[in-house]
Amino acid sequence: MKELVKTLIYAILIAVGIRTFAFEPFTIPSGSMRPTLLVGDYLFVSKYSYGYSRYSLPLGLPLIPGRMLFTEPERGDVAVFKLPEDTRTDFIKRIIGLPGDKIQVTKGILHVNGEPVELEQLTDYVQREGNGSVRRIPRYVETLPNGRRHMILERDNDNGIADETPVFTVPAGHYFAMGDNRDSSRDSRFPGVGFVPRENLVGRAELVFFSIDGSILAFWDWPNSIRLDRLFSKIE
Repeated sequence: MKELVKTLIYAILIAVGIRTFAFEPFTIPSGSMRPTLLVGDYLFVSKYSYGYSRYSLPLGLPLIPGRMLFTEPERGDVAVFKLPEDTRTDFIKRIIGLPGDKIQVTKGILHVNGEPVELEQLTDYVQREGNGSVRRIPRYVETLPNGRRHMILERDNDNGIADETPVFTVPAGHYFAMGDNRDSSRDSRFPGVGFVPRENLVGRAELVFFSIDGSILAFWDWPNSIRLDRLFSKIE
């Protein structure tokens, strides 16, 4: 019995160590990052990518002052962070603005430091609604100033509530984050999210290791609901 307890303690410590310093699993609860990430995606986030802060630890224990072993995020990274107004809540968005950048959306087009990003229109994204109907949403490839390319959705034909914004100047030690589903994302364009403090970064999303269109508990339906084409796909 003593050996069993010792083995369990070691196993728990190893699991906590991996989750704290290496990789942590997350799941996607909303469509704000479509088409890059879908509801029902399960992914690994690398905790070491940006170094460590108190939010690297279970329960956000205040044992790490500021940020240790810090590496600056790159523009275009898909990052998990703690919501500034409620640090119990995890958000996942794309890092668009770095400290000192000026970010603005004009007629639905992202501008970085006064320059519009390059957009290339693709075939429409087909979204199946809960009632069985199909919705087609304009889809684009967006190229950021550093050459990073990713797909976005622009649903409201440049007339959404966040398709015209003021100029946001990113403060030192903060970041500007946006969802790829531009008209269905609560992100740095809105009060309550705003600029993301460096300390709030949790890690970089790296890999979708499982994906299911439905409840993961309904294992009897897995043959029909698992998205095989998304398994072990790298997040760009």
